[in-house]
Amino acid sequence: MTTSFFNGERLIVLFFISTILYSLPFSLLSHGVSLSLLAIASFFLEISVDSSVSPFSLRTRPGASSGILLGAITLPSLILSKLIQSSRGFSLQQLQPQEIEYLTLQYWATSASVFSVLLFLAFTIKHSHWGARLSFAFVLSQAVLCVVALLTTSQIGLHPALKLSWVFFHGLASVKLIQHFMRTFPSCASIGEAFLVTAGIVLYFGDMLLLTIKKLCGLLVSSELITADEIKRSEINIIIQGIVLGLLLYPITLKYTLQIWECFINTTYSEQRRYYEIWRSLIFIASLGFVLIVVVPLWMQFVQKFDMHPFFWVLSFVFSEPSKRLSLCIYWMCIISISVLRFYKISKNSKIERILLRKYYHLIAVLMFSPALIFQPKFLDLAFGAALAVFLILEIIRVWRIWPFGQPINQFMNAFTDHRDSDLLIVSHFSLLLGCALPIWMSSGYNDRPLAPFAGILSLGIGDTMASMVGHKYGVLRWSKTGKKTVEGTAAGITSVLAACSLLLPLIASTGYIFTQHWFSLFLAVTVSGLLEAYTAQLDNAFIPLFFYSLLCL
Repeated sequence: MTTSFFNGERLIVLFFISTILYSLPFSLLSHGVSLSLLAIASFFLEISVDSSVSPFSLRTRPGASSGILLGAITLPSLILSKLIQSSRGFSLQQLQPQEIEYLTLQYWATSASVFSVLLFLAFTIKHSHWGARLSFAFVLSQAVLCVVALLTTSQIGLHPALKLSWVFFHGLASVKLIQHFMRTFPSCASIGEAFLVTAGIVLYFGDMLLLTIKKLCGLLVSSELITADEIKRSEINIIIQGIVLGLLLYPITLKYTLQIWECFINTTYSEQRRYYEIWRSLIFIASLGFVLIVVVPLWMQFVQKFDMHPFFWVLSFVFSEPSKRLSLCIYWMCIISISVLRFYKISKNSKIERILLRKYYHLIAVLMFSPALIFQPKFLDLAFGAALAVFLILEIIRVWRIWPFGQPINQFMNAFTDHRDSDLLIVSHFSLLLGCALPIWMSSGYNDRPLAPFAGILSLGIGDTMASMVGHKYGVLRWSKTGKKTVEGTAAGITSVLAACSLLLPLIASTGYIFTQHWFSLFLAVTVSGLLEAYTAQLDNAFIPLFFYSLLCL
């Protein structure tokens, strides 16, 4: 009975939560209680789903466990770790109170997203397993705690009714989004992976919505809400946020535009069906250009003062240091061109397992991103946003089969897929890019941990790669009877990350960064993230960097 309760992944996640709770200052006690209730609720709910004999209503990725515990606690734990880090900065008078308050609001909004989805899942299966009923009770307890905390604490000066409405919006949006995601892309993700994606998107949209509402309300809300300008946002942050959210919403617009156009073609110009694909492509290009050149920049200029069109601002930013930034662009283009062409030929003609072939891209990420992160971190922020935008556009073209590139892109991408991808949605390249980018984006502002921005590059580019290669070639002792991960591979991954850190820290210190990372906490962070890679059946590119980053912040 105990074995069925505590598998390797659950034990690591519970230890991870315990580490965060141990590091909590007294001022964040209510947040720690909230995280504990979420963890207990998701723990029992995961047991219910994994042990249920009846099929679950949501079709999940074959071969993966539900991952509810991992997916539910990752984002709240991450924000709580940032709160712990920020509380140190506040005690040193390096942060303003509103920055702590805004992080607190984000924490409770994320918690609302998580407990709302847990409530939805528990209600779906509450009659089939005792664990679901226990989960239901703990979720309700967490919801009560959330309401009490919002009513008794100050977040950005919001009125209590506005705070409750705000977190209710996050919860409702998360439930609707995870239902839509699992039905639109069936068998593409586990519940835990969908949990992380939907909670992250809703939090991102919520931040954008709050900023927009503030600008719309103007002076009428100034007495209720501290100005958004007091929470520092860079132009790069606004540009990335606008483009990414515009591209995430664009497929909805494209869908209805094409449906209207197809009805028009079918009824009026049926004789021109042979030109269907060409016109469809032209509509795609025109609508995408309108969104990126007109709609998105209008929002950027509305919420942030730009002296010029945001895209001209980007060009001005790049050419402000042309020798360094253009050289980086040329360096990146050469690496991408050589590696893509080389590995594509290998994938078609070689018998090397794709999972190993894809690890070479992890190493390439180290070669590309490490120099830029040390010497040009702001430019790397912008480059990550541009790369994510390109990936989103290519995926839209591939999914919608936009002529003439849709089919070739689909064939090319399928050469690098494995069992975690499907024809409906290919996510591995997104998870690698975001796994490297998110720790860097989240480290903007106050950061007293020099290795925190490198969390994704170290854990994925070095640790995960070495674990797979060494484990595949030399691994003998397996962590479980059914899994492929080996003790030798995990040990190689942990050792390689620690070795990389020992080389990286003196280099960071040479740039003027004050060293504050303790080796014990670093060893703990590397070990926990390495063991998670060994035991989890989820998409590790998405979870390992966030775990590593959270532990580095403590």
